Amino acid sequence: MANFDLIMPKMGESVAEATIIKWSKNEGDSIRVDETVLEIATDKVDSEIPSPFEGKLLKRLFKEGDVVQVGTVIAVIGSEAAGGSSETPKTAAPEVKVIAEAVKPAVTETAVKEVVQNNYSATDKFYSPLVKSIAKEEGISLSELDAIKGTGQDGRVTKADILAYLPNRNKAAATTSTTTTAQKTDTKLEGGSSSMNINRPAVSVGAGDEIIEMDRMRKIIADHMVMSKHVSPHVTSFVEADVTALVMWRDKMKKEYEKKEGEKLTFTPLFIEAVAKALKDFPMVNVSVDPTGTKIIKRKNINIGMAAALPSGNLIVPVIKNADEKNLLGITKAVNDLASRARANKLSPDEIAGGTFTLTNVGNFGNVMGTPIINQPQVAILAVGTIKKKPAVIESPLGDMIGIRHFMFLSLSYDHRVVDGSLGGSFVRRVADYLENWDINRTV
Repeated sequence: MANFDLIMPKMGESVAEATIIKWSKNEGDSIRVDETVLEIATDKVDSEIPSPFEGKLLKRLFKEGDVVQVGTVIAVIGSEAAGGSSETPKTAAPEVKVIAEAVKPAVTETAVKEVVQNNYSATDKFYSPLVKSIAKEEGISLSELDAIKGTGQDGRVTKADILAYLPNRNKAAATTSTTTTAQKTDTKLEGGSSSMNINRPAVSVGAGDEIIEMDRMRKIIADHMVMSKHVSPHVTSFVEADVTALVMWRDKMKKEYEKKEGEKLTFTPLFIEAVAKALKDFPMVNVSVDPTGTKIIKRKNINIGMAAALPSGNLIVPVIKNADEKNLLGITKAVNDLASRARANKLSPDEIAGGTFTLTNVGNFGNVMGTPIINQPQVAILAVGTIKKKPAVIESPLGDMIGIRHFMFLSLSYDHRVVDGSLGGSFVRRVADYLENWDINRTV
């Protein structure tokens, strides 16, 4: 029997470690090729690791909850298929299937402060190297770090937790109190002048009510949404656009487009092209606010995330990098590829990272409009509603008349700290202009 080493795979350029969430196989269990051996989590995604070999799980080298560096051997699999001896174990990095997204703000580059020496290992709590690095740069002591409420697995402090803590660390309350009727938590408002106590109301459970435990991804999404509403003062502007020319052009070209290019032409690439053009016209929408709340980071690249619903009901946001540099065919291919692999849980962590703006299509669910929550650390998100036929007044040199037109609502939620009503309203109006003025004679 030959022995093979199963290693922690490379999860993307920005991922150096992962936490083992659950072992799907016990020592001694038989394993088929591509059968899931364990599930892991990073700060960006949850993933399944399948076996590249058929055989028996001989040894698990780490426990659930352990954090393992990329490239480290995590298990030994014995395979009779190879025959021969077990001289030098072979290693293989399995193809990783992404099963969930942990939507969290990216680490913003800040000036490195004087490092404060702290023995962060002198505690029962686990802190990742990234969290320790941020703590050292910001001069956070071990006792202060231990007091931060973590939202990660088993209460682990994540980079999002420590970044949310930094702006008001000197003003934050040291402890949180609980009562039998409500749970009180200190929420730090980024860039604000004080902390705010939030009383969570007690919830009664009646006879016949069902209590459903949130899955890990839903908990992360919930935390991210609450954090975003506390960090950014949300404002939403609405525009109704006459997209008759766009609809007619797509209806006329979609069969030819698929025959010529081998790609289905949905409305999403058309929306993304218009958004990319508008972001070039209004670059101050393509920005982020640093953790101090006092500096604006103007993004060089235009990376547009598209919110996609998973079969589980959760959301994942694959990102089309440098969307402004792609033609319509390039955007279409990227959209179709990312959407297909998102549904099949085959996205890599790098493909859901680095977004600078997000588009969500609430029209897919028959909604006419929505007020989406900003995907931090971005400052704006655009929701497009369903396209509906309506009677409208059509102006012509011969006089006004009533006609049937295709209309849709665009709703832009934006961070009012850095995007005021004039900028936000002008931006969403410009997106609508690009869609309304679509060239009906455009070729593919």
